[in-house]
Amino acid sequence: MADVSRHAGDLSQHPDVHEMRERYARVMAGRTEVAVDGLVLLAGLWCAVSAWTVHFSAARPDLAINNLIIGVTVAVIGLGLTMAPDRMAGLSWAAAAMGIWLIISPWVVTRAPDTGVIWSNVVVGAVICLLGLVAAGAVVRGRKATSAATTATR
Repeated sequence: MADVSRHAGDLSQHPDVHEMRERYARVMAGRTEVAVDGLVLLAGLWCAVSAWTVHFSAARPDLAINNLIIGVTVAVIGLGLTMAPDRMAGLSWAAAAMGIWLIISPWVVTRAPDTGVIWSNVVVGAVICLLGLVAAGAVVRGRKATSAATTATR
């Protein structure tokens, strides 16, 4: 009969121990800032619906369409950062640029914006810009840590 006791075994003699340690080092050196990606996604969704929740979609239809397009784009970037952070590193910088555009867009798209429109776009633009910079920094740090971990295990 097989021994099915719950005692800890020694893996030092396992034939794949080197590969398992290397994989563990790569996983542990990976990104831990997944919450930032989710916040980018949520900020993009808020931007997309903000024209209707702050009620400036009827008075400023051009700005509402602008916020919808930028918000959906930022949400897609946030989703991509969550699913494939290494491939989306460049687009996290684009999210920061979109945040800056959201800050200045009330004056560019509509010549005389209302106070609610200004506050909504400035706040969500600043949040998206900050989160985009944090996500870009996390991707850069993750790449450095991953390359350091793989060179250390070789």
